[in-house]
Amino acid sequence: MSRGPSPAVLMAAAADVARECGKVALRHFRSRDLVVQSKPNGSPVTNADLASETAAREWIRSRFPSDGILGEEFGMERADATRRWVLDPIDGTRTYLRGVPLWGTLVAVLEGEEILAGAANFPALGELICAAPGENCWLNGIKTQVSNQRRIDGALVLTTDPKFAADARRRPAWQQLEFAADMSRSWGDCYGYLLVASGRAEVMIDPMLSQWDAAAFLPVVEEAGGVFTDWTGARTAAGGNAIATNAALSDTARRLLGVPALGGAR
Repeated sequence: MSRGPSPAVLMAAAADVARECGKVALRHFRSRDLVVQSKPNGSPVTNADLASETAAREWIRSRFPSDGILGEEFGMERADATRRWVLDPIDGTRTYLRGVPLWGTLVAVLEGEEILAGAANFPALGELICAAPGENCWLNGIKTQVSNQRRIDGALVLTTDPKFAADARRRPAWQQLEFAADMSRSWGDCYGYLLVASGRAEVMIDPMLSQWDAAAFLPVVEEAGGVFTDWTGARTAAGGNAIATNAALSDTARRLLGVPALGGAR
């Protein structure tokens, strides 16, 4: 890794980008000025998504002009850059459109495939979580960590949509996990990962997500003491799918989901 800003500096910068992005998105939330269009894949995009990502890109260009930027709405910029920022201006756009406050703005900083920092801002809830390797995980400026719950029958497990419409093959695994748990809830979206990292839930799973959905949460969950993998058990923030757990239930949850065990806590 080349020399550059420290992890602490990049964590603070990622949090600042997430705040700026979130301010723009919040101005449009539950407003009458929303313009909704459909992307080629059928998912919705609004003028709030576009304005939020534009604000984030402008912030990054002004302070890190040599860095690349990958965003959900405008794609890749400076693809040959050593360091890049990965943005999701509104994660949970369908939730946002419903007026439900569990959407977030996600920011990650990478060098190659190494995650240098991540931040997730939930402006409608007043919560911002951020982390960087070796710098711990911080929720609204206070160090936070996953729960110590060791029994699956005492756990809260989350997913974005229990129908698993994007990949119905995962539904039986989810049902096995939720029946074993104390409680199961949906409306997870990105907020579920914050709940795991802050000790308010034990498991959050997604059968399908992109890099801009996942990258911010790998350092957030790990620095809070949890485990973040895909459905094969591989530690990755490249997207595809994700399972986030506290450390104590890592193997149990993954076994119930049919995922290879990782040997417990890190």
